[in-house]
Amino acid sequence: MKITDIELGMLRVPLKTPFKTALRTVETMEDVVVLVRTDSGHTGYGEAPPTAVITGDTHGSIIEAINTFIKPRLLGEDISNLNRICGLIQSSLERNTSAKAAVEIAVYDLWAQLHGAPLYQMLGGGDPVITTDITISVDYIDKMVADSLSAVERGFESLKIKVGKDIGLDIERVKAIHAAVEGRALLRLDANQGWTAKQAVYAMSALENAGVVLELLEQPVKAADIAGMKYVTERVNTPVMADESVFSPHQVFDLIQQGAADIINIKLMKTGGISNAIKIADIASLYGVPCMIGCMLESSISVAAAVHLAVAKSGAITKVDLDGPSLSQFNPVEGGVIFNESEITITDAPGLGILQVRGLEMIKP
Repeated sequence: MKITDIELGMLRVPLKTPFKTALRTVETMEDVVVLVRTDSGHTGYGEAPPTAVITGDTHGSIIEAINTFIKPRLLGEDISNLNRICGLIQSSLERNTSAKAAVEIAVYDLWAQLHGAPLYQMLGGGDPVITTDITISVDYIDKMVADSLSAVERGFESLKIKVGKDIGLDIERVKAIHAAVEGRALLRLDANQGWTAKQAVYAMSALENAGVVLELLEQPVKAADIAGMKYVTERVNTPVMADESVFSPHQVFDLIQQGAADIINIKLMKTGGISNAIKIADIASLYGVPCMIGCMLESSISVAAAVHLAVAKSGAITKVDLDGPSLSQFNPVEGGVIFNESEITITDAPGLGILQVRGLEMIKP
């Protein structure tokens, strides 16, 4: 099974409600889809969202990175040589992690298809059913409470609360949501780099003293402020999770050795794909540090890959934040992983199990 072509398409899926964080507001998922074709007639699927404020990737940079730098290196390569292909992808250019991830996902999809097995089984196996949290976008207090209650009624037992806009209002937002859903759902707080270290300690002290119990606090400070992250971690009772601060396995080593965070958030679009995500999970596991598996605004194409990884690495990945499909108005994918609100189920289909992607607008080379 050799690679004969790599095609790109644009996928647009409206969100149920605008996705609002301290960094951005998005109303429609607009992702680049990768289709890796082979001489055997098989197709592998991958996907890359433009998340300029986090990864630096845009539609233009993703398309250029794949067409100009990655694709020429992969044509003619045999899918059975998975490690070689991943090495070619990762060394094709610096950064551009979303573009690399999209192609790697498609290659892993084909590798598992080659062996006639679901990807998670090729990665080590596991229980093919997991549950995810869902994001509550930052908004007016009444709206966030209503959204939280709606999510609980739909069966979600973990809520990821977006904050980081206004420190005083953030505290009131969390208190109101906690009062509304206490005992019915776990709360995860995500500041998306919106606070300073001292603000984070102030906010968490106020919440903890008020009896608000949080499962974790995600990325309270700027990505590069590792000292600030450590400052917060050492001064609050709630576990602190690093997200934007951690892209590579080397960064995970540094963060863990400095004691700057309690949990690591793995996202395929940050790691550049599955190969580095596996390394991060293994490193964290060696140190006894738990991981979450997360996503950007992605459809069930690349989120499916994250699901397969989460199942296979469940010993290290203990928390799941794969709600992209739940935030979308419809699922454009036929086949593949089954997303049913908080419950996610992998089928027995080979690879990612994707049969086709509806509504795809092909991009001319």
